[in-house]
Amino acid sequence: MKKVLVTGADGFIGSHLVELLLKEGFSVKAFCLYNSLGSWGWIDNLSNDVKSNIEVFLGDVRDYQSVLQAVKGSEYIFHLASLIAIPYSYKAPQSYVETNIMGTLNVLNAAKELDIERLIHTSTSETYGTAQYVPIDEKHPLVGQSPYAATKIAADQLALSYWRSFDTPITVLRPFNTYGPRQSERAVIPTIISQIALGKDKLSLGSISPTRDFNFVEDTCRAFLEVSKSNLTIGKTINAASNFEISIAETALLISKIMNKEIEINLDKERLRPSNSEVERLYGDNTLIKKITNWKPIYAGKEGFYNGLRITIDWFTSSDNLKFYRSNKYII
Repeated sequence: MKKVLVTGADGFIGSHLVELLLKEGFSVKAFCLYNSLGSWGWIDNLSNDVKSNIEVFLGDVRDYQSVLQAVKGSEYIFHLASLIAIPYSYKAPQSYVETNIMGTLNVLNAAKELDIERLIHTSTSETYGTAQYVPIDEKHPLVGQSPYAATKIAADQLALSYWRSFDTPITVLRPFNTYGPRQSERAVIPTIISQIALGKDKLSLGSISPTRDFNFVEDTCRAFLEVSKSNLTIGKTINAASNFEISIAETALLISKIMNKEIEINLDKERLRPSNSEVERLYGDNTLIKKITNWKPIYAGKEGFYNGLRITIDWFTSSDNLKFYRSNKYII
């Protein structure tokens, strides 16, 4: 039974990864951001059977002693802790440097000091910027089109430098646009679903022409698991992509069809990114991950996307879950 630490376990993807790792027989320590309420984030909403088998550590990745204590006793680290909201990175870029870069540096130093067996560092498809060619493979240039993306590029390169400099066994996993239950409402799919669920037929959205390569959260979490199993992934940056692209406009129409609701889309200028910051096209190549691991997306193509959306819609339209969101307001 491998002992693993998941940073950012209180978040959307992190909480799903905790559940998967427990099912796979790992001993899981969940690193959650300390707060005065003692909240464990989405971990609080997992079943009691799951929570009773998790060791929860409340701390802050920006503090090295906190990270060092959390890492002790672990064999693997899945590093997901990050500030991710792109609009907020325009308003508070320093906080992104402190969390995404300095927080990653703390995790790297703790992994090096304690001789960790494997460290899976989380990147993002936003590091590629607007596609210069498609499908986007791991050799695509990196372009920081937002402060968020810039800090993730820096964190990725810092992680890889520790593999090159100190032989720290690191893999950089680069998921494309993950969606599913528990996702933040600042993301476009929850925004669309929650507005329709509240009875709105005129949706407020930002730019609807960009395309995205959406990955259901179950596929993303399985990518973390599979890259951790293969020694061929050490020292590499690896895409986790569905190899399918769809525009935001088409996504909204597909969701409305599933929810049996006719909609109009209104442009909300508050939701627009600065023109040079908008990533217009993301369409990922998953050849490498399929070649060197046992991973392939279950929710692939339009049919897979449809199935993933149905699960996501069912979750978000439950009153028990919708209550966690302020769907009548724009949340950055």
